[in-house]
Parts: sequence; C-alpha cells; structure tokens
Amino acid sequence: QVQLVESGGGSVQAGGSLRLSCAASGYTYSEYCMGWFRQAPGKEREGVATRDNFGSTRYTDSVKGRFTISKDNAKNTLYMQMNSLKPEDTSMYYCASAPRTSCYGLGLSVRAFGYWGQGTQVTVSS
Repeated sequence: QVQLVESGGGSVQAGGSLRLSCAASGYTYSEYCMGWFRQAPGKEREGVATRDNFGSTRYTDSVKGRFTISKDNAKNTLYMQMNSLKPEDTSMYYCASAPRTSCYGLGLSVRAFGYWGQGTQVTVSS
C-alpha cells in the first residue's frame, strides 16, 4: 500500500528556511506525479507545488522564487526547500501523489491527488 511520511517541519522566524521531506513507499515512486499542499486553520487545503517524472514543476504564485520542489528517485523522497519564509506560510504541509508519470492537466488541484501523508507543521513567526 502507498505510504507517504512527511518530516522537516518546525518553527522559524520570518526570513528563515526549512526543508520538508516526504518518504514514499509501496509503489513505483518514479511513476507518480508528486506534490506539496498546505492547510491553515479555518482555510481550505491548497496546492503549493508539484513535480513529475519529467522534471516539470508548478508553483502557486505566492511561493514562486522562494520554494523549490525536488525529487530523489533513488531515495524515493520528495523535498521542498522553503526560503524567505513569511508568517502567511504558516500551515500544516502535506505530501501527496497521483498515479501518473506526468502532472500535466492536474494543476494544483487537491482532488487530483489520491494518496496523502499525515502532514508536518510549519510555523513562521514575525
């Protein structure tokens, strides 16, 4: 069965950095479109970034230039480097996957991703 386990969250001051990791197991990792999503209290879950097997990436506008999504297929791990963090980045961050090699057409849609991790909390203080 598909398992996604996030780590790397924490508390930082504005302007700081964190790197999130998502360890995947239970499927052929390299054949999946992967993504990071986040959900703040009282808000809907939103897409942050996706990356597919072809290296194509997509970012929500608010994180462009600050966050970088990457994959290490040998380690079955998805990463997201988050720099210049802002208080509005405070959320629970989730890793997710969709069983297709390309993310084309999925956008940052939450409903397009069927497998989810348990989340890791990121808190940015001003």
